[in-house]
Amino acid sequence: MIDNGAVSTPESPPPRKRRRWLRAFLITAVAVVVAVPAAVVGTGLWLRAGARGHVFALDSVPAAPVVMVLGAQVYPDGTPSPFLAARLDLARQLYAAGTVGAVLVSGDHREFHYDEPGAMSRWLVERGVPERKVVQDHAGFDTYDSCVRAKKIFGVDRMIVVTQGFHIDRAVALCRDAGIDAVGVGDETVKRFERAWDWGAFREQLAGVKAAWDVATRRDPVFLGPRETGVQDALAN
Repeated sequence: MIDNGAVSTPESPPPRKRRRWLRAFLITAVAVVVAVPAAVVGTGLWLRAGARGHVFALDSVPAAPVVMVLGAQVYPDGTPSPFLAARLDLARQLYAAGTVGAVLVSGDHREFHYDEPGAMSRWLVERGVPERKVVQDHAGFDTYDSCVRAKKIFGVDRMIVVTQGFHIDRAVALCRDAGIDAVGVGDETVKRFERAWDWGAFREQLAGVKAAWDVATRRDPVFLGPRETGVQDALAN
């Protein structure tokens, strides 16, 4: 009997089976390599289309009852990060110019010691925005949640949303999809933090895929809760 060295054991599949596994793996890998960039490009085009004509410069944005500031990192001492401070400064300028009558700050407060809306509110009040004009949304865990809650919980029908330039298309598109007549202003001043800006722009491409999934599934925000009148009260006072 001729021994060709090809011994079949459970630990060493026959060559034909190994080839099938390899072929299946390669097909799957190629599909992923093709599908992921296609999804990123496709959702990017969709978001840009949804925001087209609704993103403005600070000095040309149409007036609206309220501006929503989307949350971002807050340092342990309660100081907003430069990216968040830049968003807040856009809202401050819009209020000072009379372009909006109230500010809705929407961010993450799922842990007691981490309070984005509280830090955002303090920053604005310390810089001249009346406290009664600042409304806090403590369950804006992501952009989709912030937009849906602005509509369903705070009853916002028309607003300006402010964030960084690389994020503004997604923010405007999601808020408009939520049923809000939303326009946006994107901050570019923090581009000087090149590494953080580039990382944010890269992350934004992946976040667009999640945004498309959120819209397609029409998921509820992480937390809805009862209707709140904070925005209406701020506009009335």
